[in-house]
Amino acid sequence: MPEIRVEHLVKSFGDHRVLDDVTFTVKDKEFVTLLGPSGCGKTTTLMSIAGFVTPETGAIACGDETFLDRSAGVDRAAEERNLGIVFQSYAVWPHMTVAANVGFPLKVRRLGKRAVRERVDEVLDLVEMGEYADRYPYQLSGGQQQRVALARALAYSPGVLLLDEPFSNLDAKLRERARAWLKELQHNLGLTTVFVTHDQDEALSMSDRLLVMNDGRILGGGSPEDVYREPGERFVAEFVGQCNFLSGQLTTEADGTCLLTTPEFPEGIVARGHHPGPAATVAIRPEDIEVEEHAEGVSDSEPIVLDVSYLGDRYQYRVAVGRTELVVQTTRRIATDGLRVRIPPGVATFIDSPDLPPTLEADTSI
Repeated sequence: MPEIRVEHLVKSFGDHRVLDDVTFTVKDKEFVTLLGPSGCGKTTTLMSIAGFVTPETGAIACGDETFLDRSAGVDRAAEERNLGIVFQSYAVWPHMTVAANVGFPLKVRRLGKRAVRERVDEVLDLVEMGEYADRYPYQLSGGQQQRVALARALAYSPGVLLLDEPFSNLDAKLRERARAWLKELQHNLGLTTVFVTHDQDEALSMSDRLLVMNDGRILGGGSPEDVYREPGERFVAEFVGQCNFLSGQLTTEADGTCLLTTPEFPEGIVARGHHPGPAATVAIRPEDIEVEEHAEGVSDSEPIVLDVSYLGDRYQYRVAVGRTELVVQTTRRIATDGLRVRIPPGVATFIDSPDLPPTLEADTSI
């Protein structure tokens, strides 16, 4: 399967710029997710690749084929781009059977009846829908309709698969199963895939690489673990999971260790990475904060538990430390008296650091 190259896309609707110099590459057989809030430009980027939206400037190529090059006047029609796309609404035709839905794009390409029938059978078996070939969409569940839409997208062996929030209409349990099934199918077929979602869990669990977007720009990217652990930008840290932020004065020890001193933690927080200082902000994930119960010698700024939530596999506490509130997560319920909150060395990471170069390869704010 070919790689996709997107270069310097700019698109405006009226006075609103929805894409602002969007540039990235999806490697051969890679599963890349565009993640961001509604209106950030992720679907417009996908529709630009598909050929349903035409940017004012920029270029898009798939392997050796140029789909769009505004400077050269190239803009291939959507039907000439050999891309498979699955929409949020599935867009299956209600008056056609499952087999007819899947076979329609093959008939448009003027394949013979026997070739169409054989390919439809093959693809329906691939998505585990072979026994439903003669049913109509109204006789199917949402998850089954989603598989029909995917089968139709795969029917003509597209070079690239584009997915626009295909699980958003499924219930939570079915959505979880669909993620695992689609990821396995994508891996087995070796499909180069661009996936659009605003769901953090989908992005983290399915992607080889994710790109976080906001206001028409890509703010950060990398492997799911890299983006979660080294967000770089405050917005990325806030959007991908929950995060706490602490600001203070920075000193660098003789061994190069960066120590951030804040009113809440006057003894200092050992942060990973480097920052020029003298002031800095760090991000700390709730599960990385340690809570010691029945601690001796608790100071006047003893942490106060404001509320607790049970989330099934963990407890989440909102804790006041001085004038700052922190979100803390633990796998066990803790006593609320005589607490001490500790931030272990190396779990805090700098955000919005001017000496961190942007990387495109690789919701709660307190």
